[in-house]
Parts: sequence; structure tokens; C-alpha cells
Amino acid sequence: MQLRFIGGRGTNSYRRTNGGAYEAPMTMSASQIKFHGDPSLAPSRAEPTLAAGGVRALLRLEGFAAFATALALYRHGGFSWPVFALLFLAPDLSMLAYLAGPRAGAIGYNLAHTYVAALPLVLVAFVGGIPAAMAGGLIWIGHIGFDRALGYGLKYSTGFGDSHLGQLGRH
Repeated sequence: MQLRFIGGRGTNSYRRTNGGAYEAPMTMSASQIKFHGDPSLAPSRAEPTLAAGGVRALLRLEGFAAFATALALYRHGGFSWPVFALLFLAPDLSMLAYLAGPRAGAIGYNLAHTYVAALPLVLVAFVGGIPAAMAGGLIWIGHIGFDRALGYGLKYSTGFGDSHLGQLGRH
């Protein structure tokens, strides 16, 4: 990436020196630019954006609410608790995608740990009167909510420990 530094009147202008001559615009690569000031404010591609403080606590509380709601609806539906216990950790099988590398692992994990598919599954099950899909969807939502309540968030491709709720093991 090249940045142009120009002095004056537009993108194609030339800068006048003290001696009256004109200089062409200067270009430099982004890697030549140094950040001066507080290093924690410097943008970095290596550092993912994380939820912190009250936002992190609110996201964890939201996860607990999803978990508790899924449990209540599961109980209300009269579904099998042994099936719940058997399938509750099934979304964690997506961690096997990490065997193909951190990028594939993050994609696989995130697909299994987002409400994007679980909520429509429950909606279709409700509208269509499909009890098995309803039970499976509620177990899935319960798992996601439980993970969020414990602080396990969606993963970045930088490694399994890097999530939108912070690094695992550091609170």
C-alpha cells in the first residue's frame, strides 16, 4: 500500500520549497509509518477486538439467559433429559476442525457456536410441529448460551484461545 503526502492544493499538487523550486509528491509504504503515542491505541491486525468490562459481563449474562430459556422450554416440551445429556456437548465436536489449522478451526467452531442456524431450526420446528428438531435446536441453543455464560466466545483465526469475549484463561 502506498500513501501520498502532498503539500497544498489537491491530490496532484506539488510542494514549493524554500528556494522556490517545486517538489513532486512523496510516497511511502505503510510499513514505513511509525505510530507515536500510546501503543495500546495503535491499530494492530494481530490483536483482535475483544469485549471488555461491562460489555463482556452483559454478553455472558445474555448467554446465561439463553441457556436458562432453552432449559425451561425443553422442560416445558417434555423432551428426554437423557437425550439432552447425550447431545449437549455435540457442538464441541466442531473443535475437530482445528486439526486442519486455526483458520479452519475457527470457521468450524463458529458455525456450530452461533445462533444463526440454531434459532431458525427452532422456528421451523415450532411452525412445522417437528418435536425432534425442536429438542435438538433447544439443546443447541442451550449449549451456546452455556458456553457464552462461561466466557467461551466466537473464535478468531489467531488461535483457539482468542475469542470475542477475551482470551481463555485470562479474566
